[in-house]
Amino acid sequence: MLKTMIEFCASNMHHGTDRLMKKLEANPDYDVIEYGCLGNCGECYMFPFGMVNGEIIAADSVEELEERMMKAIVKQKADREALDRLIDDM
Repeated sequence: MLKTMIEFCASNMHHGTDRLMKKLEANPDYDVIEYGCLGNCGECYMFPFGMVNGEIIAADSVEELEERMMKAIVKQKADREALDRLIDDM
């Protein structure tokens, strides 16, 4: 099983994403990475954001960001499983 990759921008930590990052790092199912910059400066300045398997997830608060990230993880996993079933049926 592939681990979920969750990426954070060091410049976005002023929104409190550092606390979420530390929380997610404790989960062995996630590869959590902090970069100096993810190249989304407009979003970085405006609100908390991160990336889940390359998909940008943003929210108005860190709590909402966590909720959206968890939903994205579940959805991406379901999508991968559906694709795997399709491929197996070919």
